[in-house]
Amino acid sequence: MAKAELKTRPTGEDVAAYLASGSDPRRRDEAELMDRLHRRVTGYRPQMWGPSIIGYDSYHYKYASGREGDYFRAGFSPRKAAMTICLMGNYCDRQAEADALFDRLGKHRTGKSCLYITRLENVDLDVLEQLIRLSWDIMNRTYPD
Repeated sequence: MAKAELKTRPTGEDVAAYLASGSDPRRRDEAELMDRLHRRVTGYRPQMWGPSIIGYDSYHYKYASGREGDYFRAGFSPRKAAMTICLMGNYCDRQAEADALFDRLGKHRTGKSCLYITRLENVDLDVLEQLIRLSWDIMNRTYPD
């Protein structure tokens, strides 16, 4: 089966210009903070994935069905309603560790692979960094280069 043609892929757009273009000063500041935090955790410079996701590094996946593609290992999107942080590690054998971190994080919502935070001032940034690092570590173990 051929590689899946994903809508979310690297665009080559300028991340700094995207961060500066936000109309909400608070969300702009939060996005810049999230960029610094992701750079510290991943050691990678960001790139735009699609029109609004900032991603760090990439990996290649292939499902049992034969579907395959490339995606970012870590990332976030400074959306109007909430800062959306992609935590794609699925926590495998480290679920208890992840649950304990989520319990300490502060006000948030979660989806299948996303963490939604309305205001970063309402969460513990050290715990958030630990969650991003946990996801990053699991992604690197699951999809080694």
